[in-house]
Amino acid sequence: MTVTQFRDLPLADRDREWDAAEAERRVRSWAKAEDAPNAKYREAHIWYDSDNADEFGGYKLPIADVVNGTLKVVPRAIMAAGGVVQGARGGVKIPKDEVDRVKAHLAKYYAKLGETPPWER
Repeated sequence: MTVTQFRDLPLADRDREWDAAEAERRVRSWAKAEDAPNAKYREAHIWYDSDNADEFGGYKLPIADVVNGTLKVVPRAIMAAGGVVQGARGGVKIPKDEVDRVKAHLAKYYAKLGETPPWER
């Protein structure tokens, strides 16, 4: 189980809507991962279960979408993921010892947005 490596992906427009299901569809197509996840698919998520890396259900906290052919982090996805790690929407089921690393990863994108993560407010 692991937090994905920070890739410093470009940001989508701040007002871009976040539709996780639609983003998932586009990311799978972009990554050529329609049948199984791969390394490109992993880039769109903050966390994945390395023991189940070959199953889509092993990936959590999606933050990116494909915009004009480029994988970009969606600001509203960062906000949604930040809320979920704080317990919103029932929280996220990941090992407790990895939560701080997830927050550190998210904090880098909050900084790019000029925002303070919710756990630091």
